[in-house]
Amino acid sequence: MKVVILKDAAAVARYGADIFIQQINQKPDSVLGLATGSTPVALYKELIAAYKNAQVSFKRVSSFNLDEYLGLPSSHPQSYRYFMNQQLFDHVDIDKAQTHVPPGDAQDPFNACEIYEAAIKQKGGIDIQLLGIGRNGHIGFNEPSSSLMSRTRVKTLTRATIEDNARFFGADEYQPHLSITMGIGTILESKKVVLLATGENKAEAIKATVEGPLTAACPASALQLHEQVVLVIDEAAASQLSDVDFYKHIEIENQKLLERLEQLKLR
Repeated sequence: MKVVILKDAAAVARYGADIFIQQINQKPDSVLGLATGSTPVALYKELIAAYKNAQVSFKRVSSFNLDEYLGLPSSHPQSYRYFMNQQLFDHVDIDKAQTHVPPGDAQDPFNACEIYEAAIKQKGGIDIQLLGIGRNGHIGFNEPSSSLMSRTRVKTLTRATIEDNARFFGADEYQPHLSITMGIGTILESKKVVLLATGENKAEAIKATVEGPLTAACPASALQLHEQVVLVIDEAAASQLSDVDFYKHIEIENQKLLERLEQLKLR
């Protein structure tokens, strides 16, 4: 697990966006795993800017979103399909027919979960998965106690997650308590995972993810099992890690090594 600690949220967004831009430029038909929430928005703004500056094209890209509220149609302003259209898809050259979000209004949500899993496999799996993290360590809508080998499924949201997301809903607006979410096992099958976290309110979850035991009590701790995980966090989110200087030192040394390799290529 690579831990990159940066000064602030803006730096986190830029660093994360650069990883995705590099992925797409190296493999134009990349399969992206995408996330919603406040943290990815800044990354999506960076991707839109890069597209407008002709630094990246999404023409051959396909995508699968982590999750969706169960009970909301895609046209609902609080649905994650609506969010993705507003925050990214409407502003780049991606083919929307190649963008996939779990159907919140599915007649048979359990069958829809199986179809979603099959669609990911048909595409050859996810090349790079973007994640945020909840205060309780959830990734996607995989709440504490989720099986570390779970697949895409219907999931009940915890009270903490419902309260955290209540700010997006009006006082008299229906707020779902159920979701469809990729499972932890599904996420772990992604070839690469990039998790972004900013703010002191994520510090406890980040410590549990990086330095805690592998446990269903912190779903994100399952990322310890993955060979290609990058955590991109700001100093506030890193504030509870036991040795911040150590993680910063590793990143500096990695950068030096990459620079040496680039110099060797130029000779």
